[in-house]
Amino acid sequence: MIKKNNIKKKYKLKTGDDVQVISGNYKGKTGKITSVVTKKGRAFVSGINEVKKHVKPSAKYPRGGIIAKSASINISNLMYLDSKTTKRCRIGRKLDKDGKLQRYSKATGDFIS
Repeated sequence: MIKKNNIKKKYKLKTGDDVQVISGNYKGKTGKITSVVTKKGRAFVSGINEVKKHVKPSAKYPRGGIIAKSASINISNLMYLDSKTTKRCRIGRKLDKDGKLQRYSKATGDFIS
């Protein structure tokens, strides 16, 4: 019997992709994905969803205080930003010349490295 928790989800957005927020408080803002949490379906994007966090004094923060930290955003609220056209587009997957499955932009048809 297979549990649902053991199934790994496959997302088309990866770390390092330029994305645009399509809904929510940060709609229209762009940034680069710093990390993806596949189990929760969320991603951390630089410059988006910054929150203030109170921290106690520790070795890393000797004085403690309030720090700015980026929070995660749902991956369904993000869309890939094509570098050539600078417009958002959908992503597909197809075989390249070598028979390897690659991501490609559905708007232009070009492969995404």
